Amino acid sequence: MTDNTPLPFDLPSVRRKKLTVDFDGGNQSSDGGLLLLRQAERKLGVCRRLADAMPDRRDPDRIRHAMFEMVMARVAAIACGHKDAIDLDRLRHDPLMKVAVGRCPETGAPLASQATISRLENAPSKTEAARLAAALLDQFGTTVKPGKQEILDIDDTFCAAHGGQQLAFWNAHHDERGFASMHIYHVASGTPVATILRPARTPKGTEVRTVIKHVTKRLRRHWPNTRIVWRGDSHYGRVEAMEWAEDDGADYIFGLAGNAALDAFVAEAADNLRFHHAMSSKAKLRTFACFTYQAGSWKRPRKVVARLECSLQPVDGETGMRQEVDIRYVVTSLKGSAQHLYEKVYCHRGQMENLIKLHKAQLASDRMSCHSATANQVRLVLHTAAFWLMHGVRAAIPQTSPLATAKFATIRERLIKIGARVIEYIARIRVQLPTSCPEGALFRAVALGLMPSGP
Repeated sequence: MTDNTPLPFDLPSVRRKKLTVDFDGGNQSSDGGLLLLRQAERKLGVCRRLADAMPDRRDPDRIRHAMFEMVMARVAAIACGHKDAIDLDRLRHDPLMKVAVGRCPETGAPLASQATISRLENAPSKTEAARLAAALLDQFGTTVKPGKQEILDIDDTFCAAHGGQQLAFWNAHHDERGFASMHIYHVASGTPVATILRPARTPKGTEVRTVIKHVTKRLRRHWPNTRIVWRGDSHYGRVEAMEWAEDDGADYIFGLAGNAALDAFVAEAADNLRFHHAMSSKAKLRTFACFTYQAGSWKRPRKVVARLECSLQPVDGETGMRQEVDIRYVVTSLKGSAQHLYEKVYCHRGQMENLIKLHKAQLASDRMSCHSATANQVRLVLHTAAFWLMHGVRAAIPQTSPLATAKFATIRERLIKIGARVIEYIARIRVQLPTSCPEGALFRAVALGLMPSGP
């Protein structure tokens, strides 16, 4: 048998003590936090749910890698910062990656390679990819306990294309081709509801209505007594979506693009604001207005909230300042005062930008480099599953710890990227973490906190 272990070598001494490096440290992993991700999966079951929804057309007698093992390995690798399927060529021998999917660290066979994972991502049809997105919806509906009213944020984010991908569309604002993936998040818990691959263009009213309709109806299977509120910017304030929500028992609060007709409703309030700002010593003054408005394409009048803010702004090409009034509009079916609806309800949608950053920048969900749009949608689902696992780990961190509200990248650096030695005995697997592990106590608390309750 050939021994491929590199030979020992010496480095400069430390305080006259010889420094020798060898490769006899045993079976080790650089991702000790895979144990936490394994516990999060056992508690949430998101990868198991996706594996059950994945099509499997293989001959049962010739299967080496179960569907759950492949999904769990790919999702766990994404959570650990290994963004691409080719990373599985190295990680398939990682002892803790084997443990995470349910194999023994030393006697267990290697995990699926990049080629097998790529076939997994390209296997589903359009209908099957839609079932995977529905499985994530069911994951959310069964995991989160709702109240009488729950708010869902909807928005999209630009992701650059990496070649000749299907659905890639030229976006003049970003000056390149790409996608505008649609994201939906639950406001109270910060968990993802759905992620949908789409071209990099403003969504049409029929598209927004279709998404809102299907998501609402699916969630009502799990939340029959909860009233759902949809919140989004003016791209989603489409008459088709508002009409469907009004006719089917849902609520909405959307941004509304300004026009001359809307400005006429608040002209008097704007003049009064200018006067009071001129008499005041404050840099900015705000006021709010509420009125009923019916656009030409609307079948009925709707409640519109206006936020007016007066301040001094520099004049182009001059040294002086000019008084200007900035006006923002919101259309809603909710009850309440104009100030409350705008400041306490609508403006809080800014938190969704942070959630999209977690999904896109810290879990690399913008790496949709498959040619097929369906395969890229499957990738988007797998990255969303990684979001669930990381969110599950963060939720288990005690609230007294600074990491309880940390970003995923920080949690990965502090709790996931930990060296671990793995030893497999006949009846036991021992994982040895560094004695000097800075977050050892927290790691233990999170691991035990993710244990299922009961016997």
